[in-house]
Amino acid sequence: MANTFTSSNFQDTVLNSDKPVLVDFWAEWCGPCRMIGPVVEEIANEYEGRAVIGKLNVDENPEIAGNYGVRSIPTLLIFKGGEVVDKIVGAVPKPAITSKIDAQLG
Repeated sequence: MANTFTSSNFQDTVLNSDKPVLVDFWAEWCGPCRMIGPVVEEIANEYEGRAVIGKLNVDENPEIAGNYGVRSIPTLLIFKGGEVVDKIVGAVPKPAITSKIDAQLG
């Protein structure tokens, strides 16, 4: 199951993670976000133990979205070592997401 990231746990669960982290920036009212949501859940299950996968609601945590320049959603950011190493904007097919995570697992 995908993690829920918030401003209170972002530092610990995303920036301090020793594994690659995929953060799905989304909102309840966003149609494409609802389309990609189940894909993010699937990926969370498949990568359990190898990567940290989760979602961050931009309406509830606007300061984090602002810090990373997220202007349109869904935006998926991949973090490694506390830094953004890759970015996907828009609803994309699952292989487009998993290939970017796989590149960080090496």
